[in-house]
Amino acid sequence: ASPLRDVYKRQELAMQVKRGLFMYAAVLAACLICVGSPALAQQAKIGIMSVQRVLSESAAGKEARNLMDAKMSELRGQLNAEGQEIVALQEEIEKKSSAWSEEMKQEKRIEFQRRRREFEAKQEDAQFEMKGLQEKELTPMLKALEQVVDSYGKANNYTLILDEQSGVTYFSQAIDITDKLIIELDAAMAGQN
Repeated sequence: ASPLRDVYKRQELAMQVKRGLFMYAAVLAACLICVGSPALAQQAKIGIMSVQRVLSESAAGKEARNLMDAKMSELRGQLNAEGQEIVALQEEIEKKSSAWSEEMKQEKRIEFQRRRREFEAKQEDAQFEMKGLQEKELTPMLKALEQVVDSYGKANNYTLILDEQSGVTYFSQAIDITDKLIIELDAAMAGQN
């Protein structure tokens, strides 16, 4: 495994731990509000949002998706052409090896193995390039969304706003504020351009 992959895995694990701790703290806070003060529990206003939907349906999210899809198509085209060449080389070795000398067979096997390793390295590089592009495109959007959720929550007197992907098993659509947050994020991202 490469050092870059190890760093990425550690970052991913750290993000999962942070999300888990946040959800635990949010649920604990909601429980404390409800148990600690019945009057406060009646005033508690909880909202549910879908970060995934905000990212896919907002204008900035759609733009980022189009950019990433274009880059993925470009990389896939490059890799497919090289992959087909490697398959053709493998088929040539299988068909013609009986007519070749041992030296020629060995040269072709070495060439095939070298090209396969290079291809695998290029695939890994493409994956890292896509992860980097995804981070570059999504990080500013997620920071803006965090600010949007914070200001929206304060302005609309929410006690708690949760992401539906973070372990919420049921919620009434009446408390889903995703559509409103998409509008707010579009406005916030438009102001950054």
